[in-house]
Amino acid sequence: MVAGTLTPAVSVGGRGRIALRIGLIYLTARVVTTAFLFLAAELATSGTRLGEGAGIGDAVTAWDSQWYWYLSEAGYPSELPRTDSGEIAENAWAFMPLFAYLAKVVGLPFGSWAAGAFIVSIAAGYAASLVLYHLLRLRLDATTSTWAVVFFAFGPLAALFQVGYAESLNLLWLFLALWCVMRRRYGWLYLLIPLMAFTRPGVLAFALFLALFGLWRWFRRTREPLAAREILHIVALGLLAAASGFAWQLLAAAVTGEPGAYLATELAWRRNWISGEAAFAPLEGFVTGAEFWFGTMWQLPPVLGYVTLAVLVLGAAAALLFVPAVKKLGMEVRLWSASYLVYLLLVFFPQSSLFRLLVPLSPLWGAFAVPKSPVWRGGVLTLCVIGQWWWVYNMYALGNAAWQVP
Repeated sequence: MVAGTLTPAVSVGGRGRIALRIGLIYLTARVVTTAFLFLAAELATSGTRLGEGAGIGDAVTAWDSQWYWYLSEAGYPSELPRTDSGEIAENAWAFMPLFAYLAKVVGLPFGSWAAGAFIVSIAAGYAASLVLYHLLRLRLDATTSTWAVVFFAFGPLAALFQVGYAESLNLLWLFLALWCVMRRRYGWLYLLIPLMAFTRPGVLAFALFLALFGLWRWFRRTREPLAAREILHIVALGLLAAASGFAWQLLAAAVTGEPGAYLATELAWRRNWISGEAAFAPLEGFVTGAEFWFGTMWQLPPVLGYVTLAVLVLGAAAALLFVPAVKKLGMEVRLWSASYLVYLLLVFFPQSSLFRLLVPLSPLWGAFAVPKSPVWRGGVLTLCVIGQWWWVYNMYALGNAAWQVP
């Protein structure tokens, strides 16, 4: 057991009771989300993405879910589609294959990809909730860990557990990987890292995390012995994560014959937001985004965007470094959170999907659960539910405008 953990040995019966408790929490949360999605479908009009007369099933397959369904049926193009101006258009290479094809297999008995996608998402979401409990239990007490799962299951983006997106499945792999690192059980990571890489983009953030984790282990080796075998695992896994992160780009290039196929595909989505030629450079997305939102969209001085970006970056760094509730989660969770935020800052263009892309930071719900005040915990839960309705309403009932894309 890792030094400083609180987790006692748990019997088989104890594990069963934990699984049941988390299951009841998760089931209750899904009932709430189902009501929200049903209401959003009822409120959708002809001018929205769902359209008039939509049902809850339409919400399951809306937005990017359509792309996952399409690639499960048609596969990936060997020739990239192009716009009238000759630029590479949106295409399936922006989406990883594992969720799409797993949903297709699971949906075969039902004759429906949507049914398979729903089952995979909701089942993976429960499994991720259970793993999140055990992950946080390594540092927090049982009640606090349970409340963190409550916030996670009812959170503002909890509708992702019931729609055809890869987030639930990716969170399951991620939480398992973080648990393995926290328990120093590195063997499973040789499987989990490729699973993450082919479920959703972002495994390069895990490579950065492993690099920072390795440095941290090295500098504290006098307090927690660092064997040569562990060093080899960390280095090998870091290299595996880096290679896995670039593997999709190489595969897209090999199949299409275009070296920049994947990057050009991703930039096709960015052109929907900005005028002119979309390009990529580290940090360029957020810098351009700050100017776009404050200048173009809100008609404010662009400098306010740059200042806001700087304040957010410094605030996030300060929270991870100094907030006591965050420090209680352990260095591994803090290093992962920092790595993922750096990854987003380097590669992403901020738009409405940013909320969804922050979901891999979910272990930080543990910090919100640390204060034991019933008023605090009840208040956080209330804000989670309100935030969830706001997100579902905007993305599914109203979703059509530029800032209403999940």
